Amino acid sequence: RAQSPQNKMLLRRSTAAAIFIVTFIIFISTTLTTADSNSKNSNLLSLMGQKLTKIMSRTAQPYPPPAVMGPESIMSKKAHGTSATPVQQNLRWNVDRDVADRICNFNRHYAEYSGYFKTVPEFMNETNDTPADKEITFYDSNTGKPLFYAPRGRTMEQFIKESRNHGWPSFRDEEVEWENVRVLMNGETVSVDGTHLGHNLPDGKGSRYCINLVCVAGNPAK
Repeated sequence: RAQSPQNKMLLRRSTAAAIFIVTFIIFISTTLTTADSNSKNSNLLSLMGQKLTKIMSRTAQPYPPPAVMGPESIMSKKAHGTSATPVQQNLRWNVDRDVADRICNFNRHYAEYSGYFKTVPEFMNETNDTPADKEITFYDSNTGKPLFYAPRGRTMEQFIKESRNHGWPSFRDEEVEWENVRVLMNGETVSVDGTHLGHNLPDGKGSRYCINLVCVAGNPAK
């Protein structure tokens, strides 16, 4: 999936912030070298340090809360690609297990084809049969941990309409289980156990998590 203009803007801002931080650190070092011990210089350096802390904090959180950022190390090499285990044997909705394993564990950028979820009758039937006051829980295809709940804060019809418009199941902040999901600096959305899920592609409504159905088709862990 191509990065959205919002993601490209975030990357440019992060790069600009990083350049500014480096310049700022050099300036502080120079000031420390030339400063005498009077209180005026001490107060100045203290103020500069506070501003630097705020800048670094913003750079480390390019997506607004409640999004929980994660380190790149989450996706480090493990026993099975980026995960410790392969995907479950009997995934929900009869999704393609080989495709799921490849996308979940041996991939950082690619996805199931656009509109794939609409071709999975078992999934579409469940969305149609889910009562208005109920929701579907989406589990990690590797571990079975809960990752998303939909719909929350909207109807199933609205959830499916937005997902159809973008080509992939699309979740909002309130539909994410943040105990088990992290967003990396480039927007890649992953599980805490190293399962690639999709990407955060913000729009005018805020963060939108564009997720592969095959990566959230697990059965709940026992």
